[in-house]
Amino acid sequence: MELKQIRPETTENLDGCPDPAGRSLVAGKVDLKGLDEAEMVSMCEELGEPAYRGRQLFSWIYGKRAPSFEGMTNLSKPFRERLAERARVGVLAPERLEEGADGTGKFVWRLGDGEHIESVRIPMPGREGEKRWALCISTQVGCAMGCTFCLTAKMGFVRQLSAGEIVEQYLAAARRLPEGEHFRNVVFMGMGEPLDNFGPTVKAARLLIHPNGVALSPRRLTVSTVGITPRLKEFIEAVPGVGLAVSLHAADEETRSRIVPVNRKWGMADLLRACRELSAHERRRITFEYVLLKGLNDSPEDARRLAARLQGVRCKINLLPWNPFEGGSFERPSESRVEGFRAVLAAQGYIATVRQSRGLDIRAACGQLVDDVKMAERAGKVRRSTPAPMR
Repeated sequence: MELKQIRPETTENLDGCPDPAGRSLVAGKVDLKGLDEAEMVSMCEELGEPAYRGRQLFSWIYGKRAPSFEGMTNLSKPFRERLAERARVGVLAPERLEEGADGTGKFVWRLGDGEHIESVRIPMPGREGEKRWALCISTQVGCAMGCTFCLTAKMGFVRQLSAGEIVEQYLAAARRLPEGEHFRNVVFMGMGEPLDNFGPTVKAARLLIHPNGVALSPRRLTVSTVGITPRLKEFIEAVPGVGLAVSLHAADEETRSRIVPVNRKWGMADLLRACRELSAHERRRITFEYVLLKGLNDSPEDARRLAARLQGVRCKINLLPWNPFEGGSFERPSESRVEGFRAVLAAQGYIATVRQSRGLDIRAACGQLVDDVKMAERAGKVRRSTPAPMR
């Protein structure tokens, strides 16, 4: 493993990011990161500028990924000065980038209030040596879902991320890619449950796919949820065309309730009914994520039960052998056991793949993201230091 200390961009906004209320840590200043195009148009009009200035500003923030006002050359200097009096461009403060042996990189970002989140860039094979990446983004600090096989759940829920903090993970990571490289796929599959932070998640997704902004294809964006059933249809209607991944992890109600506590509130039967309706209406496959836990949910009979439960759902199934962490109470099944499970699903006509764990040596694989400082605090081992003041 290689550990790199990142030298952040030189900008007056280095240390500040949106706080939980979506405001800058600088009193009275609005963080533009997280505002949509209509909101920027409205702000510019309040400053006496025509509407097209707001659209230019939107393009600078998201399309051109400007970290400050200084480089916005098609905006007049007096206007930029007035903007700087009222607003700022929030950027995440990176603490380090950990690089694994397989090329996976884990960013550790420090937020404006001193909390930490992680996002992961994963190398993808390209044509003729082309280098492309996938990016896994967090939507909360911690997580409230309590899944027993996930390290993030051990940290508990700390707070929601703002839309700006979610989108900035993409923008900050993209600024650190070499010239000519890009993120082909983006997944909301990091720390947190996206649909438990519904409004900011919807807004962030819309900002990422906006044609005048980041302009990511909706088909290149996937949102992963543990299954907050009432929000599924609402989310797809709010952000049509994006991919949906549902973390299922069991073939029966009892086992799922044991390892995914939210199942006690929104059971598997209702969840799969909603997925069946969505897949028929959207004409697009839903991805089901299934973590294989040795001796608990990985038998051929479990696979047969899963195949029966998913009948009528247009779907594909991603199998994930459990990624271990210190203190975890499960075991990773053998490769032969995993392949046997996959083979049963394939024999039933399902598209089933085994996801290769990436970044295991830097604890960047699925279910391994956590704020070490917060975990140590909760164990009574350290006290969090006061965040550095804004420059």
